[in-house]
Amino acid sequence: MNKTLLSILLTLLPYIAISQYTDVINSNKPGESFSAFSVGINVLQIETGTTFLKEKHDLLNSDFVGYGLDFSIRYGFFKEELEFLTFGTYQNDIFYNYRYNPTQEISRNNFKEIKIALKYLIYDPHKNHEDIPSVYSYRANQKFKWRSLLPAVSAMVGINIDTERNPYTSEGVKGVSPFFLISTQNNFKNNTVLITNLILDRLGSNQTDFEYIVSLTKALNINWVVFVETQGIKSDFYADNLFSIGAAYLLSKDFQIDGSITTNNKNTPKVYRVKLGLSYRFDFHKDKAL
Repeated sequence: MNKTLLSILLTLLPYIAISQYTDVINSNKPGESFSAFSVGINVLQIETGTTFLKEKHDLLNSDFVGYGLDFSIRYGFFKEELEFLTFGTYQNDIFYNYRYNPTQEISRNNFKEIKIALKYLIYDPHKNHEDIPSVYSYRANQKFKWRSLLPAVSAMVGINIDTERNPYTSEGVKGVSPFFLISTQNNFKNNTVLITNLILDRLGSNQTDFEYIVSLTKALNINWVVFVETQGIKSDFYADNLFSIGAAYLLSKDFQIDGSITTNNKNTPKVYRVKLGLSYRFDFHKDKAL
């Protein structure tokens, strides 16, 4: 299910949650943001996606069309709050340069990113404050709680692995560089979840990026969720503001499909993306004896 549908279910039934693990898959798809919560101890999760993309640059009189393949492998171990991740994106496209006659066509392919990381939940505002519903008062159950404004907070630390002469990175970027990510997550009572990511990427390299991602997800029912997302990227190599909408459908408690479209508000370049994704969970979790 969507990265936040798990959390939405916890919002609907908070009194049954005793850890980050639940009976339903907790995927980071659709979208690009990372949930504050982990998959749970002894849960292995694979998330993949195929992107059909086109970018047109009016100033440089060029464009490219192609596809991307992304992957994410997540595993919870040692503590409920801890998660190992490795993820990346491979891209294959044809670049058309119309400033030449005849048009110059360049075939390109490489990994845009490969990352290895650990994520840890630093703070969960509901961990020691279970909201047991009142059997006597509907109004008490619906009453606004200020604690709902406090987000869960997690931190991710990892490394990039970049190959030399990559057409999708700045010149001179190669080898290993660190990245850091902070994720916050609010689970609201109206089946809505807000996630914010702040990212410092490829620190110390020729392409140090700052990124922010804000995702808002709404559960329509037990199977369907919809989302909107904005992503900002800023570096000397590339800057953009991307906007995405999409949906996810839960096929089973361990299997989700999703789709999204992405564009931006400028022509240097103009971005068009359509993504289809799959997420599957291998659940080896066992509850600890009380």
